[in-house]
Amino acid sequence: MISNIKNYRGNLVLFLMILFSLIILGSTGYIFFKQENNIGSKIYPNVYLDKQNFGLKSREEIVNYYNGKTSKLSKTSVTVFFANEPVATFSAQILGLKYDGKTIAERAYLVGRSTNLPSKYLQKVLTIFNLKKFYFESQIEYDNSELKDFLSTSEDKYNLPAKNALFKFEKGKVVEFRKESNGLKILTEKFLPDFDKIIGDLKTDAANKKVILNSEVIKPEIKLSDINEYGIEEFIAEGKSDYTHSIPQRVHNLTLAASKFNGVLIPKGKEFSFNEIVGDISSLTGYQPAYIIKDGKTILGDGGGVCQVSTTLFRAALNAGLPIIERTAHAYRVGYYENDSQPGFDATVYSPTVDLKIKNDTPGYILIETEIDEENNLLYFKFYGKKDSRRVEISKATVYDVVPPLPPKYQDDPTLKKGVTKQVDFPAWGSKVFFTYKVFQGDKLAIDNKFFSNFRPWAAVYLVGTAD
Repeated sequence: MISNIKNYRGNLVLFLMILFSLIILGSTGYIFFKQENNIGSKIYPNVYLDKQNFGLKSREEIVNYYNGKTSKLSKTSVTVFFANEPVATFSAQILGLKYDGKTIAERAYLVGRSTNLPSKYLQKVLTIFNLKKFYFESQIEYDNSELKDFLSTSEDKYNLPAKNALFKFEKGKVVEFRKESNGLKILTEKFLPDFDKIIGDLKTDAANKKVILNSEVIKPEIKLSDINEYGIEEFIAEGKSDYTHSIPQRVHNLTLAASKFNGVLIPKGKEFSFNEIVGDISSLTGYQPAYIIKDGKTILGDGGGVCQVSTTLFRAALNAGLPIIERTAHAYRVGYYENDSQPGFDATVYSPTVDLKIKNDTPGYILIETEIDEENNLLYFKFYGKKDSRRVEISKATVYDVVPPLPPKYQDDPTLKKGVTKQVDFPAWGSKVFFTYKVFQGDKLAIDNKFFSNFRPWAAVYLVGTAD
């Protein structure tokens, strides 16, 4: 009897459990199918796009939402910087900036609609009964064709190969010389991911953006210090002068004279003479007649313009902090030497009595390289060697005792026809000028010079034709 009662109770419990399970399943099934019916072609619940719930929204609503976000990008631009300078700006229109609304709407729609049946029904149950949330992130799309064109142009513009040093010495002169120089390479591979990241940042901040076009330095394989025994390692200093307004003959002469110094080495501890290097200045050595000052007159003479070269060398020696052994100023202020300089920074030569001499007291040889910028009428003297601790201080010119120009002068010229008058010189104010030149070796004052110029007043000079 007792056994029957126990069996009855066990069967009752089992029956009630089965009944309860069927009720639960039925209720769950009812809820499931009711929700399924409500969802229809909409997005399943608990589907989040950019952390926003789009459950029970239609695909069209999602597309319209992201079209609105795209319109907010219309005034956005991205500026590219290279070497701290802006080099390009890409507007939203050029880039075709837009959110991938259709794509993300389709991804959201596919939740619960997988072609894999187990996966499909699992997703349905998880979303309908709030057991799991599905998250998707939108993307901002853009057309990078203009960007690729920009990178290609930038590579052509900025990429430079490294140049190895060149040093060839023959017959007491450097006949081939080139200081090594670094190359440059645009980091195209890095730029594209950087640009992608900037575009991605527009999702949280639609303000204008900037992106850096980075580059890397390409080192040369051969350095100057590796291939010469003269201690020449680096650029030391340069002198520059502007020869604008020079007649063609004068330009020819200064170019010829400057070429004599290109590749010349000044040994360590030695004095250097301008006249010794330039040599004979005459028609026999290729110089043309140009106007010079002789005996107080402006006349045609071989080598007019050579003083442009000595002046430029003088300025290079000053900037290098070298001892100036001998220097003579011009008799009057010459316009050529004040095109780009204050008065007094000139040096005249007239072999054999008037010379420009400097001394190399640097740790190594000095190599002279001359350069002419024909487009801008500039002459350069560049010194290469080895730097030390010297520091140069050059004051501004002080001009005093100024007197007006002399009355104009007229000189007969048998090379010009009668009735022709040609101005070959211009009036110059007379004055006295000085500037100070100090060179420090560490804290010690090694050179303390004052360079004086006593410029006489000068008259305008006109050549008057006398030829028939």
